[in-house]
Amino acid sequence: MHLPTFIVANVIVDVEPFLVLVLGLTYPLHGYLHTYISAFFLGIVVGSAMFLLEPYLSPLYRSLLLKVNNGPKRMPFILAGVSGIMMHVTLDSPLYSDIQPFYPFTENPFYHPAITPEVYSFCVGMGLIGMLLYAGLLILSVYGKFRRK
Repeated sequence: MHLPTFIVANVIVDVEPFLVLVLGLTYPLHGYLHTYISAFFLGIVVGSAMFLLEPYLSPLYRSLLLKVNNGPKRMPFILAGVSGIMMHVTLDSPLYSDIQPFYPFTENPFYHPAITPEVYSFCVGMGLIGMLLYAGLLILSVYGKFRRK
């Protein structure tokens, strides 16, 4: 799975509520992009776009130590795009009453605001684990450069 695509996919879905808030739109805060059907197709679009941008973004990934040799295959990008957006919808669904994850069905069977602290704790915990792993990667990279000298 292509990590930068997974990160972009998790964030891009919140463009929808951002635009609703900033532009004062009369549209649900968590509308169509916060459904599994839209998440699937948007994930394919995001994964394909990131695949096409790979030659241009590769130097950035390399400088951030995020470069993984996926070769010329599109599937790791598609998988990252779809799973990233699906995860976002899944984690948002218990928190917000306006999300309809199984649109066109209007029910949100996951809506359970009482678990909000647990969802946020999970997200913070995963963020901390990610930062620790990335710090370890940086330390290993610096150590490797000094060792080669």
